[in-house]
Amino acid sequence: MTSLAEIHEEFDFLDADDRYRLLIDLGKQLPPMPDALKSDVTLVRGCSASVWVYPAAGDSEALSFLADSNAAITKGIIALVLKTVEGKSAAEVLATDIEGELAPFDLKAQLSSNRTQGIPNMISLIKETAARYAPAA
Repeated sequence: MTSLAEIHEEFDFLDADDRYRLLIDLGKQLPPMPDALKSDVTLVRGCSASVWVYPAAGDSEALSFLADSNAAITKGIIALVLKTVEGKSAAEVLATDIEGELAPFDLKAQLSSNRTQGIPNMISLIKETAARYAPAA
């Protein structure tokens, strides 16, 4: 698996068209999400494309998510967002500054506002899921 830092290094080196291709490739790497999980409950609100995110039970305490989108670039964006929390426990996800982790990609400057408007909602849904799974303090 490629780390977020490695993805950023490659992203930073590419021109605009190749950055789109990189995002599309990231989306293609997501595990398949069964259609049965693509429902109103798992739909991320506020995205111009349909985006679904579902917490998947793992064998460890690390949170895992299934995600999909009906738009290739948006699917790549959710893959990038999920990369920021990959392999982390619920408590670690809650402590992660996802926006800060994504800041070096400067997605708002790279992509149209239609493509990036749902990112805060994607992050919110992930944080809310982590809050449900985190042990009570």
